[in-house]
Amino acid sequence: MTGRRILLPVLGLFAALTAQAGAPVRAESLTAALSADVVRIESNYTGTNIVVFGEIARDAGTVGRPDPYDIAVVVSGPESDITTRRKGRFLGIWVNRDAEVFADVPSFLAVHTTRPPHELSSRAILEEHRIGLNFLNLRIARPSDVPISDRDNFRAAFLRLRQASGLYSERHDVIDFLGNSLFRTSVALPANIPVGDYKVTAYLLQGGTLLAETQMPLRVAKTGFEQYTYIFAHQYSAAYGLLAVLLAVFTGWLAGVIFRRD
Repeated sequence: MTGRRILLPVLGLFAALTAQAGAPVRAESLTAALSADVVRIESNYTGTNIVVFGEIARDAGTVGRPDPYDIAVVVSGPESDITTRRKGRFLGIWVNRDAEVFADVPSFLAVHTTRPPHELSSRAILEEHRIGLNFLNLRIARPSDVPISDRDNFRAAFLRLRQASGLYSERHDVIDFLGNSLFRTSVALPANIPVGDYKVTAYLLQGGTLLAETQMPLRVAKTGFEQYTYIFAHQYSAAYGLLAVLLAVFTGWLAGVIFRRD
């Protein structure tokens, strides 16, 4: 009897824990969408904006939290290795000297947040999801002669040049909440934006914790004459170069004929 009295409570506790483990975890979820999932670049393209909007969904079982919600939206372009060079004087002439190659760098990066990124979460989470330009991990692609103490200068120069060209941007306080759960933000895509497949990711954070995320594809593509020229230049580069030289020679000859003085 004693063994049975001990066994029954143990079995009851085990059953309760099993039922709790099998129950669905209730928490916030995040849904988002884009105003357009394809951006077409034509001859008159001078830049455009896409609107990212979404909703924070909570069910009846969601635990109330004291801190307000934070949203981060990250638009990231195709990745590639990018070289940053530093000029120096050689025999009185400015030439490229040292260079650093960064691996798997997004060609375009726009970060919109409700607050400055460093206030949203820990450095580990921000770096993992590239929430903020200062938290972009720029890995060295190959060995170089640049001193370790000087590499921070190359990283700073890389970010400065990308921001100056409009390909990198970081803005906070630009996400509008429409009520308690709906939000929206407008992301600018400049005229020099690279073509390719993009990722638009929205993150829901609160009190430094990443609660949910959702990702959407975005396609930036050339259309019409620009598309044919782009394909021809990249797939048949030798023929494209020869055609460009012949066209330049013909244009120069034609200009000489038209403006020739008798």
